[in-house]
Amino acid sequence: MTIDMLQDKIRGRSAVAAVIGLGYVGLPMAAAIARAGYRVRGVDIDAGKVATLRSGHSYCLDVSDGALASVLAADDGQSPGSEGGFWPGTDFAALAEADIAILCVPTPLDGRHRPDISFIRSALDGAIPHLRRGCLVVLESTTYPGTTDELIRTAIERARGWKAGEDYCLCYSPERVDPGSLHYSVTNTPKIVGGVTARCLEAGTAFYASFLDRVVPVSSPAVAETAKLFENTFRSVNIGLVNELAPVCERLGISVWEVLDAAATKPFGFLPFYPGPGIGGHCIPVDPLYLSWKSKSLGLPVAFIELADRINRGQPRRLVRRIQELLKERGLKLRGAHILLSGIAYKKDIDDVRESPALDLFRLLRRKGAAVSYADPYVASFRLGKKTVASLKGGPAVWADADLVVITTDHSGVDYQAMADHAPLILDTRNATRGCRGGRIVLLGGGRAGGEENHAQ
Repeated sequence: MTIDMLQDKIRGRSAVAAVIGLGYVGLPMAAAIARAGYRVRGVDIDAGKVATLRSGHSYCLDVSDGALASVLAADDGQSPGSEGGFWPGTDFAALAEADIAILCVPTPLDGRHRPDISFIRSALDGAIPHLRRGCLVVLESTTYPGTTDELIRTAIERARGWKAGEDYCLCYSPERVDPGSLHYSVTNTPKIVGGVTARCLEAGTAFYASFLDRVVPVSSPAVAETAKLFENTFRSVNIGLVNELAPVCERLGISVWEVLDAAATKPFGFLPFYPGPGIGGHCIPVDPLYLSWKSKSLGLPVAFIELADRINRGQPRRLVRRIQELLKERGLKLRGAHILLSGIAYKKDIDDVRESPALDLFRLLRRKGAAVSYADPYVASFRLGKKTVASLKGGPAVWADADLVVITTDHSGVDYQAMADHAPLILDTRNATRGCRGGRIVLLGGGRAGGEENHAQ
């Protein structure tokens, strides 16, 4: 197959796509491609995930069982579903029939908070022997600038002897996923694409434009890689700033939430960010450190980025001190006190606990001798070392039994007024109790009790 033939296949929707990594990024992408009329092969080394998908069940919040069923093929992928032809498997040999290969694998931090791109390397080891000449290869995993050109391009050239733009096409197109969002999905979120050559960019843009609302071509993969990192570094820095403002407001005897509401009325030059128990998820705690690592490798320290990260990561420890102060006011010590965390997911209305600051708070409180439990309608349990911690079912009896309830995740389905009515004391780190009346409520960033001091976010 030639690159010209690939372009023809994209125009006719006859190209076969392979998505490597069927997690929170890969599965929604695979489903969207299949709905557009393409045959899609999914590859994941987790046999349990593959078996779950083949049985018609989705483990991803953004792909319902119904949405999966509509695109899931049958007969080993030969018979398409009602809206597409998606078939998952564990064998990289499936790439032998693919015209397009998309890598959507994790890119975490290692134990020293440095980039860990071992999943990309492993995916390349499995994929490269099966790639077809003339294919399009796209990396979507968040990574530091230079990865696409220096790692992937070099690996394919060494293993296959192919030249990008001549024998195959190579692009970087960063994932932009907002898990659980009711407004933004794969298809309506603008897609940045950077190609190694002009011909690569043309192929990548044509493919994504065939099923997404808007494609944003840029001049190189490095631009796309840096743009992705900066998007979330911007958020981390501003969250760090407001997390520093919160205790200032407390000391001033005012509410940071009221300050932010007032500032947000400015129609230009201001964008509100809000304090909380810390940063969590797959992007904000990770991406700034990819950028700072790359910057330092160039001899350029980025103290501002790293300071914001330290502030945000320090929030759980600051909360422990605040909890100790509140308990002391009631004549209680932290050791032996029953602390209930309302929410363990890293953000509202999802089941994802990756990098959740509530996990750090849970561990810190236990180390201090507190009797810690949690209630989260989305997270039935989580692993703490070798043990499994199960969620309590939130309700009046559970709230009343705690010495202190800490609202760490502001899930929409929780009755916060009922919580205020029954909990002896609440520390609200999310302003979830805004509008609640009565009860002993202490807001992170200043303000006590419900009503006038609880302002909308």
